[in-house]
Amino acid sequence: MNSGTSEELQVNPNLDSNHSTSAIVLTLLHPLQAVPVQSWTFEPNLVIRIGRSTDNEVILYSAVVSRHHVEVRPSSSSSWEVVNLGANGTYIDGKRITKIAVSDGMIVRLASSGPQIQIRIEDADMDEKLKRGSKRRLPPLEGEDKSKDTLIT
Repeated sequence: MNSGTSEELQVNPNLDSNHSTSAIVLTLLHPLQAVPVQSWTFEPNLVIRIGRSTDNEVILYSAVVSRHHVEVRPSSSSSWEVVNLGANGTYIDGKRITKIAVSDGMIVRLASSGPQIQIRIEDADMDEKLKRGSKRRLPPLEGEDKSKDTLIT
């Protein structure tokens, strides 16, 4: 597997600077109740790698998750795309995917029985909308760990 370089995790210089102005929020969902367990917010135009390895932006410790399992990255044809890198596959609505455009609110499952991550796309002007009260953020969970590491049992 390609170990990647730090340049790969930076802004994609091939993308138009106005291309993606939306931040992306990844939320790990509880395996049984589908409620938020932990969230990560990322700036536009970043490649976000998810997996077990400590060089990922989101680290999930689960036996079914690959070291580098999936990437969420800017796309030239849509604002974001999900790309499977994992041996156990990445699933949306029970169907294994290779690459798919992100739609706001979609839920991605890492491996057929692994952790689920909801993907939210937030416009650059979301802070203004939040100030006006058009959308509420979820309150932090009791004792929520702000680190990027998450243990899945």
